[in-house]
Amino acid sequence: MHVKRFQDAQPYDAPNHWDVVGLRLQGFEEGGPTNQWVGLSQFLPGGGAGPDSTPFEKIYVVLEGEMTVIIDGKETVLGKYDSCTIAPGEVRKIENRSNLVCTMLVVIPYPPKA
Repeated sequence: MHVKRFQDAQPYDAPNHWDVVGLRLQGFEEGGPTNQWVGLSQFLPGGGAGPDSTPFEKIYVVLEGEMTVIIDGKETVLGKYDSCTIAPGEVRKIENRSNLVCTMLVVIPYPPKA
């Protein structure tokens, strides 16, 4: 078992994101997971990301607040404990349109090794 305490989570900057603080909960460390990493993103009101895509799928789980996910012009609002999978190559934009901080768990596979 690999335990990492929340107090030891390190911040990271995600490209094309704004008004967000990301913390790496698991991944990219000795003894940690071997096929994915887990982040905790805290989006301020008006914060968001995209539009962009990745060559691998990712999972979002909203823990607090709400997040609007926009794909192909279709908007879906995720609330507390709602989740979604973004497919590889799927262009998405996310926006926190509420006045509350949105806390989201993000699960992403490691990038392919070059």
